[in-house]
Parts: sequence; C-alpha cells; structure tokens
Amino acid sequence: MEKQKSKFSQWVRNSITARMLIVGFLLLILLIPLEFVKSLIYERSLRQKEVIHEINEKWGNEVLISGPILEIPYLTYVENKTYVEKSEIPVTNYIPVKKKAWFFPENLNIDSQVDTLDRNRSIYKSVVFTANMKFTGDFPVIEFSNTNISEEDILWEEARIILQTTNTKGIKSDLVLSLAGNEWNMISTFDNGYMRNIVSEQQLDYNKLAKEVVPFSLDMKIQGSESLKFIPIGKRTTASMQSNWHSPGFDGEFLPEDNSKEISENGFSAQWDIFHLSRSFEQSFFGTLPDLQNYAFGTNFVEPVNDYVKTERTSKYGFMVIGLTLLVFLMIQIASGIYIHPLQYIMIGLALVLFYTLLIAISEHSTFAKAYTLAGFSVLLLITLYARSILKNFRFPLLVCLSLTGLYSFIYVIIQLENYALLAGSIGMFLILAIIMYASRKIDWN
Repeated sequence: MEKQKSKFSQWVRNSITARMLIVGFLLLILLIPLEFVKSLIYERSLRQKEVIHEINEKWGNEVLISGPILEIPYLTYVENKTYVEKSEIPVTNYIPVKKKAWFFPENLNIDSQVDTLDRNRSIYKSVVFTANMKFTGDFPVIEFSNTNISEEDILWEEARIILQTTNTKGIKSDLVLSLAGNEWNMISTFDNGYMRNIVSEQQLDYNKLAKEVVPFSLDMKIQGSESLKFIPIGKRTTASMQSNWHSPGFDGEFLPEDNSKEISENGFSAQWDIFHLSRSFEQSFFGTLPDLQNYAFGTNFVEPVNDYVKTERTSKYGFMVIGLTLLVFLMIQIASGIYIHPLQYIMIGLALVLFYTLLIAISEHSTFAKAYTLAGFSVLLLITLYARSILKNFRFPLLVCLSLTGLYSFIYVIIQLENYALLAGSIGMFLILAIIMYASRKIDWN
C-alpha cells in the first residue's frame, strides 16, 4: 500500500502530464476569485451610475428641444341626433368641438454655445453643461385652404407659440419670444409627459399675420447633462454648436456636415443643414401633434470610456494572464526540474487576481494610467520576489518578470485602443503563442 502511495507521489512530482493536469485544475479554481473581482467591478460601476444620475437630476437631465411651433385652434362639428318624444323623426344638430392645428417654421436656425464642467460627489464625477442658444427663423403664410375648415371656424385670436423640451427644470433664463417686432413672454404649463410644453403667455391674434412670412427669435439658457439635441422641424433647419468639450459624440438621425466638424483638446464646433425632404413628416398637423423624437439630432457629452469600463475590459483578460503566467512557471519547472508545490501555484494566481482589486481601488482616486502602473508594479514585484525564493536563482525569476511586464504592457495598449483593439489583440495572441511554441520546442515531453 505504501509502495503504491509512493509511486503515485512520484508520478505526480515527475510526470509532465500530472503537472499539466494539476496546473489546469488550479487555473479553473482561480476563476472563482476572479469572478468575485469582476462582480466587484460591476457593483462599483453601478454605484457610479447611480451617483451620476443623482447629480444630473439636481443639475438638469438630457435636453431635447422642439420648436418654436405655431398653434392655431379651430372648430369642427360633430353631428348629434336626438329624438323628440312621440316623434320618429330625429332632430339633427351639430356640436362644435375645438381642435388644434400646428404649423412648423419655414426656416429654423439654432446657434448654441455649450460650456461643460465637472460636478463631483465623493469620488465620482459627472459631466454637465450650460447651453446658451438662439433660435431664429420665420413662419410661412398659413393656409387652411387645403382642408375642410372654413375661415369663420379658425380661431385666429387664440393662436399661440409653443416650445417643447424634456428639461424645463434646467431653464435658467426668462424666455421672451420676438415675433413680427412684438415680444411675448413664454410660460410653462403643467404636463407629466416626456416633452413639456412652454407656451406664449398671451394669445396672439394671428389673422393679419397669417398672410405674410413672420420672423421670430428666441434666446434660451439651459442647464443639462448627457446630451443636447434638437428636432429639425423647419422646412430647412440649420444648426451650429460650439463647446469646450473635447470628446463629442454626434448622435441622432442626422450627423453634422463633414467639412464643418472641428474637434481638438480645447473643444469642438459643428454645423448641421437639414432639409424637409430628409425626414418623413410634413410641415403642419391637424388634430394631433405626433411624437417626433426619433428625428432628433445633436451631441452627447459623456466620457467615451471611463475608468470602470477600462477596468472591466482589463479583467476580461484575467484568465489569459493567469493561464500564461502559470504556464511560464510550469515550463520552468519542467525545464529545470525544480519542484513547485500546487499551493505555490495558488499563491501566484491569487497575486494575479489581486491586481484587478488594486486597479479598481486606486483608479477611483487617481487616473487609470497611474492605477494600472502602480497595481502592475506591485504585483510584478511580489511575484518576482516570490519566484526568487522558489526557484533559487536569478535567471528564472528574471524570465518571469520580463514575461509579466510584456503581458501587462500588451494588455494596457489594447485597453487604450478602441478601433484597433481586436486587431492588436489577435496579433499579440498570435505572437505569444509563437513564442511559447518556440520556447517549448526542446522540452522532452516524455
């Protein structure tokens, strides 16, 4: 019995197959703490989103604006039949029902200057902005001739101008509409919908103005976060945007003109030019004003890749880093004949897992580059010194140190790349495999 145990022990210590099986099993075991670390990263990322949402709620959420829009009520009639007692012939009368018509501008120009700043709470940061905007344009000649609405049923004296926005909370200026040389105050109305209405305080008598092109202008200052977008309701809509934000995300149904975009570390500028033929809705609506949010265009003001996203992407390479590092130790063990205990493999693997915990903890208080450097150096120093105590010389620990340095450097480069990450990663893995195949070519696997 003791001889059988001794043979098994010798087989485990000396057999390459046994060593490979043990290292493979240990690698699977190390996936458990690695998954816990990934869960921690996800939890901290969610906490960041919650705090950013709270900051944005107090400052002002995303901004989407539609308008100015001319609203003119009109009357339609609903047939109503009633029966007089002891008479089989119904009495027909018509009940007036007030409805509304909406007319969009012929030309709409939007100039916006957007200044961004960072708002901090504890260790978290959110990007918010203040936008100063000027809306100019003109309303066309108003025609009801293509409808069944008679002239006397048009309530010209109840016309008003409306402006729709998702963020009335962020408005930081009085809104005064200049229309045909006259000024009209704009006020908010109660509305629980996503798009809130801001309307002219006084009703307009639009009867005389309806037969001519009417120019308008409106200045607006608003605080918001995440994005600033507009709905192109003009028959021709032009827009320009300047900002000190260095990484804009142009979003929506329409992109800026290619020759108008200028992006640098100091900010960006962009211009849009949108014709009515480019979007599938008309210039006037009767009865119901549809939801046109899907046609919005504008800019997102968010960090393109934050530190939690980078840490999460780094942790996805954890299996590869642990596997390759344990493979290096296994090849050293096979080549040198130095015995490495399974517990020592576990200790090395846990040190590699600890790298990701250090990375997320330090990056919350510093930049990702500094956190990556400090966490990588700490783990690299720890494993190198531990390898020196196990392998009893300087050559093999130096090999481990160089291997880990190259591996961590390679992953850092991939994380910084966005468009070429897959290409760089594939080429890097090919070269790593080639180096391992070359280094193991003289090993006697028998």
